[in-house]
Amino acid sequence: MDWMLKNLMNEVPGTRHIVVLSADGFRLAQYATDDDTADRLAAACSALQSLSSAVAAEFAHSGAMRMVVIEYAGGFFYLMAAGPGAFLATLADAEVDPGLMGERMRDLVGRLGEHLAASARTGTPPSR
Repeated sequence: MDWMLKNLMNEVPGTRHIVVLSADGFRLAQYATDDDTADRLAAACSALQSLSSAVAAEFAHSGAMRMVVIEYAGGFFYLMAAGPGAFLATLADAEVDPGLMGERMRDLVGRLGEHLAASARTGTPPSR
């Protein structure tokens, strides 16, 4: 999966961080970021996808979150559904082409398909 994440970085100038995460906030893969940053971003994305799904369910009568884009001083944050229980997140500089980022993220999600599927954790620890 690393080479696919690297391709996204190379195809979209201004991309700074890429993280693939599970719905419950665990980092599944990353590119161009350290583990601590990737873990913090994954945890924040989990909360954001939960909130956006709740808003969609309440006001659009659909709980399926597909994409969230946040513009902040100095850049953009993107979060996209990437399969059952998996999400793709990127952070980019202000100079990024927002349309290109969305398009390339959709392309990547399409190519990865089942590789990005993450099943939900269960509350029962494995037996020893």
